[in-house]
Amino acid sequence: MASLSKGSIAALIAAVVGALCLALESSVPWLVKFPAAWVLPATDWVGAAMEWFLALIKPAARSFSALMFYPMEAANYVLSHTPWPLVICATTALAWSLGGVRMALMAVVGLGFVLASGYWPESMNTLALVAVSVPLALIIGGGIGILANEYPRIRQPVQAVLDIMQTVPTFAYLTPLLVLFGFGPVVGLIASAIYAAPPMARNVLLGLERVEPEIKEAAIMSGGTRLQQLFQCEIPSAGQQIMVGVNQCLMAALSMVIIAAVIGGFDDIGWEVLLTMRKAQFGQSLLAGLVIVIFAILIDRMSGTLTQDRRDRHDPRVAWGILALGVVVSVAFWGSVQQPGTYALFNPVADSVDRGLSSFTSANAEFLTALKNNVLFYVLLPMRIGLDQAVLPFTWGFAWTPMMSAALFAAGAAAGVVFALRGQMALGVMLLIAAGMLETGISQLPWPFVLVGAGALAWVAGGRGLAILTVVLLGTILLSGLWERALLSLYLSGAAVFACAVMGGAIGLASAVSPGVWRVVRPICDMLQTIPLFVFLIPVLMVFQIGEFSAFLAIIAYAIVPMIRYTRHGLVSTPDEMIEAATASGATKWQMLKDIRAPYAAPSILLGLNQTILYAFAMLVIAALIGTTGLGQSIYLALGQADVGLGISAGAAMAILALIADRMVQGFAEERRKALGL
Repeated sequence: MASLSKGSIAALIAAVVGALCLALESSVPWLVKFPAAWVLPATDWVGAAMEWFLALIKPAARSFSALMFYPMEAANYVLSHTPWPLVICATTALAWSLGGVRMALMAVVGLGFVLASGYWPESMNTLALVAVSVPLALIIGGGIGILANEYPRIRQPVQAVLDIMQTVPTFAYLTPLLVLFGFGPVVGLIASAIYAAPPMARNVLLGLERVEPEIKEAAIMSGGTRLQQLFQCEIPSAGQQIMVGVNQCLMAALSMVIIAAVIGGFDDIGWEVLLTMRKAQFGQSLLAGLVIVIFAILIDRMSGTLTQDRRDRHDPRVAWGILALGVVVSVAFWGSVQQPGTYALFNPVADSVDRGLSSFTSANAEFLTALKNNVLFYVLLPMRIGLDQAVLPFTWGFAWTPMMSAALFAAGAAAGVVFALRGQMALGVMLLIAAGMLETGISQLPWPFVLVGAGALAWVAGGRGLAILTVVLLGTILLSGLWERALLSLYLSGAAVFACAVMGGAIGLASAVSPGVWRVVRPICDMLQTIPLFVFLIPVLMVFQIGEFSAFLAIIAYAIVPMIRYTRHGLVSTPDEMIEAATASGATKWQMLKDIRAPYAAPSILLGLNQTILYAFAMLVIAALIGTTGLGQSIYLALGQADVGLGISAGAAMAILALIADRMVQGFAEERRKALGL
């Protein structure tokens, strides 16, 4: 045993536990299915505790809600009653100042589309929410970041809380807020501020930590007070990183405002998307979704320029001239610019989209149904419930037999022996485990195997501490009665992450090898990263309707971008001296890619996988709107029933799965960095 590697030991332990569970399944059934009598009423306990706590703070919360109503109403009044030429020209003037002609044209074209769509009033309502929630998030996040920097003792707990906040699904925020503040737009405002604060806090803390020691020493030597040192030296020095936080805060706030429309819609653009989706008016839904995308792109590009070290200066007289033009047009045509919602020039296009979609789905119904059914029956269903239950005569044309199970295990064992003889024991045992998981199905895995297997993997990734944390956290899900739903979530997110890893890795590889491919892929990635989560549901619903396959596609579309970007970045960032040494030794392009670039890129690719996993979990809850099962569905049901206990428990379970995956992948990435001497 001493000669075996850590990975081999972990794989053997997991394989032995899995084999015991399968062997004893008939005689000891509780090894496979956790007995209901052992489940603790944790959801009820959490609900009772949260209801007591929320009742305690509800008066203060309602007072704060009433207070926030006034700035929100003021922002809404100003934006709704400002003539649209003035809004467009003011935005264009700002875009000119930040990015010149290209950005100004982007603002004109983008806002012109919003105006022509007929959704101008709803868009202004959405911007009113963002205009109030973002300053609130900046204040909260900035304050947390500064406090964590000033008091090192609380830094680690603060970072742990920020980790949890960023892994908790967005819908989980809404259930307690619904109880505290009731229905209404203020709930969306507060949810947006809470969700957008962590990115700001992280970047403020990171920026202050990276301030050069010489700058801090110079501030001290000048005799300034601590506040003077902080606000006159350190914060300006960290300005670039802090502006990254502002950019991320803006994007998070916009994304959450759309999601909060579920409980706080007040005729804003998020409510329009939700309403038209429910009515199956996909043309209008796509149109409203495009309005959100335009706002996301404009906000991202304009705020992104503030993160740059050097920005080109643009003539301010042009900006003032554009603003003056807006004032003149507004005054000259005052009566005709007060009802921008009546334009709706794209309504015929939206109707044509609906008709075209109906024609397309009717004409290609056989192909689309075959595609969906093939993926469901031959990929997703076997992963979910295993080959022994998924292979049936009406789907596969034959029934799965015990002999087939024996053959599958024999093939896995044979492949494992081959790899073990070649010195790759861990890989060989993992192949045998994979065969067992494919035969059983992820949602049917015995709970001792999952606990031990996850603990063993965590031990390899991060040592004993991470292994204990993993087993304890998974144990809380098991005892809470959410285990089966957690495995369903793990199955769908795992299938989507696997698809993203394969397709995203291939696209990233092609982008690294061919600059022409990257020129095509890059703008697509930029666009996908600025689209709020809600909007990803629209195109898949248009073609495939409600169902697990649509949710699967939506998760892939949202989560694939980090895999593409990090794979490409890792492969093109190999040091020149390593490339020169490989070229001098006569290595071919394939050898250089396989033996030099890929190993060096491994930490970056693992970080991309980490981000893909977190994105998949985030989208999993949103996809509950279109037909997923598992924890996402529980969170959505809890929101509709105002069940705080179920909402918090299911959200915490989802956060636990994401947190464990995050820590494991980071552990493997850190190990690869150390192996490369980085």
